[in-house]
Amino acid sequence: MPQGKQLYADLPQHARERLGQMRQRQFFTSDLSVNEFLLVKEVGFHPVGLVLGSSIFHIGYQFVASTSNTEMQQLTQALYQARELAMVRMEEEADALGADGIVGVRLDVQLHAWGSNIVEFVAFGTAVKHDQGQNWRAPNGKPFQSDLSGQDFWTLLRAGYRPLGFCMGNCVYHIGKQGLMAWLTNPSQGEMKNYTQGLYDARELAMERMQYEATELGAEGIVGVTVEQNNHTWDANILEFSAVGTAVAPISRDHKIPVPSLVLTVND
Repeated sequence: MPQGKQLYADLPQHARERLGQMRQRQFFTSDLSVNEFLLVKEVGFHPVGLVLGSSIFHIGYQFVASTSNTEMQQLTQALYQARELAMVRMEEEADALGADGIVGVRLDVQLHAWGSNIVEFVAFGTAVKHDQGQNWRAPNGKPFQSDLSGQDFWTLLRAGYRPLGFCMGNCVYHIGKQGLMAWLTNPSQGEMKNYTQGLYDARELAMERMQYEATELGAEGIVGVTVEQNNHTWDANILEFSAVGTAVAPISRDHKIPVPSLVLTVND
């Protein structure tokens, strides 16, 4: 598990100016849809601004035996740190706006043409604040982060749960070429056990690390989990698996799930 978190990251001057003007004028920007905006308002929150964080990282390379199935721990750590920097900077923008949390968090990976093994991680979402001034921040005192949509955020709170934070885990894994080539040259059918085991192991490590972050927050579980696969700028035998989701905890013992209603469209 990658250890340690970046606790401080400077915001660009123009970001500080933008955030200062928004807070002074009580003017907000948001990537919420109209329905999401109204539902967030309905459960007692209002948006205070669109917040983002960015980290451009040279992820480099790590040499391993071409025939081995193994995690490339240096690359795992580098990519985790790159995402964490982007998330912390987004969190700092929300903190500067006095927000209680961030909803609709998205974490994108972008490749640029400046050179090989250079990627940009961008985290963004809508910072929100509770109308009545209640403390909805995460256990560490920072604004909570959630990748739930406005609709899911509304449903979660109405059902007696709250988001604690955005959790992530990752694993960069090298699949040994010897086992793969042997199967590709073999005309018979059958499972490619070497490849299966490698990908299985990589996913499990990413999931395990995501779950560890959730338990550190004191969560009851994680909702909205997605597991993605990417090889960034490496060859086909090096893959990264990332697992992300929102850690949640109950805020009441009486969980009343809103009853779905039937809506018929009148459009042709």
